[in-house]
Amino acid sequence: MDAWSSGESYDAYVGRWSRLVAARFVDWLGRPAGQRWLDVGCGTGALTGAVLTAAEPAAVVGIDPSPGFVQHAAAAVADPRASFEVGDARALPVPDGVFDAAVSGLVLNFVAERTTVLREMRRAVGPGGTVAAYVWDYAGGMQLMTAYWDAVLELGLGDPAESEAVRFGFCRPEALRTMATAAGLTDVGTTEIVVPTEFRDFDDFWSPFLGGTGSAPAHLASLPETDRTRVRDAVRERLPAGEIRLTARAWAVRGTAP
Repeated sequence: MDAWSSGESYDAYVGRWSRLVAARFVDWLGRPAGQRWLDVGCGTGALTGAVLTAAEPAAVVGIDPSPGFVQHAAAAVADPRASFEVGDARALPVPDGVFDAAVSGLVLNFVAERTTVLREMRRAVGPGGTVAAYVWDYAGGMQLMTAYWDAVLELGLGDPAESEAVRFGFCRPEALRTMATAAGLTDVGTTEIVVPTEFRDFDDFWSPFLGGTGSAPAHLASLPETDRTRVRDAVRERLPAGEIRLTARAWAVRGTAP
């Protein structure tokens, strides 16, 4: 179902909102300047960019399994402190304990072995290092996605189990805290981050769904053209005319490597 290959399509769909969350996430971590950061599942480089802007790092290494995303991030983040490479979050291609902070944005819900990823991030940082991640609140805080899936399900054009709200129901504070503790982290804490998602008009809202990158866009692309039109019209009915002002909520978790 999911298609994760085009950096441009991802940025248009949710990447631009991820950048807003990333900036607040880095501020919440409060790490001192001059440290080495690891961005796991770096995608198009939104979180790496936030670290470079707000944390004054010595270096940031971004790792992602998608060559397309790595290529996009390397082109978009023009900073000599940043480097990017293809790699698997479940077996990070880095030595033990070489980073001060290992972070991940909007990744854990796309990996079945979530605790394994957090353990790998813990391995990558030294004692006292920070391991942290954030995920969208798919079940209750992503209004742009809710509008799409509500329309699809009302029209009978999808299985409820396909929606992110069902698939990623674990993206809640208590579940994140439990995973971080199981990964061996201490001083575990969580917070919510809410950002505005504003669109000039319906066309501005709808065009990212046509890119095919992400769960809802991939689902839309799988439908016949007549059904795509029906979904578009049903989504339009759910949203106000003119400028569309919505919000997106993420949940963040952080812990300390012993």
